[in-house]
Amino acid sequence: MTESQTEYRQFRFTLPPGGTDILLVRHGESAPAREDEPFPVVDGHGDPPLATEGEREAELVGHRLAVEPIEAIYVSGLRRTVQTAAPLAKRLGVAPAEEPGLREVKLGDWEGGAFRIRVAENHDIAQRMWETQRWDVIPNAESTEDLAARVRASIDRIAAAHPDQRVAVFTHGGVIGQVVAMATASRPFAFIGADNASITQLVVAGGRWIVRRFNDTAHLHPAFTVRPEPLT
Repeated sequence: MTESQTEYRQFRFTLPPGGTDILLVRHGESAPAREDEPFPVVDGHGDPPLATEGEREAELVGHRLAVEPIEAIYVSGLRRTVQTAAPLAKRLGVAPAEEPGLREVKLGDWEGGAFRIRVAENHDIAQRMWETQRWDVIPNAESTEDLAARVRASIDRIAAAHPDQRVAVFTHGGVIGQVVAMATASRPFAFIGADNASITQLVVAGGRWIVRRFNDTAHLHPAFTVRPEPLT
């Protein structure tokens, strides 16, 4: 190589000026559903607390994200997101803000835990839901279009409030699936199924939504996990 030659190294992603780095964290495992004991419902959304395993997952994801330069924490307002965010909020000394537009899909007649039960039973309506990739085949459930509109509005609102910053958003599997589907122009259910306490990274910049990672659960794997003591 002569002195006049220029080297071009491989590109490493950096946050674009004015962009917002959003870490979408699915809540930890919630309480099991039972036919005889439906979950309480808040504004049309089932509102179970975390299960014991979910509390452990909350500690682990809080431990992992505590080293990140996080400027704000958001929760959907449902108990399972509030409880999952609590360890990180305590470590960082940041009070979570509520963003109700990022609550889980409204499941109509299948709220209160019925959705989980009917899917496990492979109910006819559940089969049709997977085939059509629409939530509103469930009686009185939210349409994909309505879900997309409220999720987009919430993400845009958070991005506008935090240019050049990283934020953690504790939300739900259906919401994460919808966000990634919109960002990638994929089929509606292509990214349904993010694991509990997983991290999905979305960068919002200049009207673009860029997916940097999906369903990151390294902090939950025994081979990589440093088990923190719960904060008291």
